[in-house]
Amino acid sequence: MNISPKQVYHNLLHLDREDLAESAAHREQAQEVLADEDVSLIMRQAIAERLERANRDLALHTVKNKGNQEESY
Repeated sequence: MNISPKQVYHNLLHLDREDLAESAAHREQAQEVLADEDVSLIMRQAIAERLERANRDLALHTVKNKGNQEESY
C-alpha cells in the first residue's frame, strides 16, 4: 500500500465532494487497509466506521435523487 492508513481515513471525509473515479479509488484503498492485519485494530475500526457512514450517506443520497432521475454511482 502506497498510502498511509491515516491518509485513507482522512480521504473518506471527502467522498461526497469527489468525482466517481476518485471516490471509488478511496473506497478501494479503505478496503485494502481493512484487510491489512499490520494496521492497528483501532485504526481499522475507525476506517470501517467512517466508510460505513459514507456508504450510508451515499445510499440515502441515491434514494432521495431517484425520483429526480439523478444517478449516484
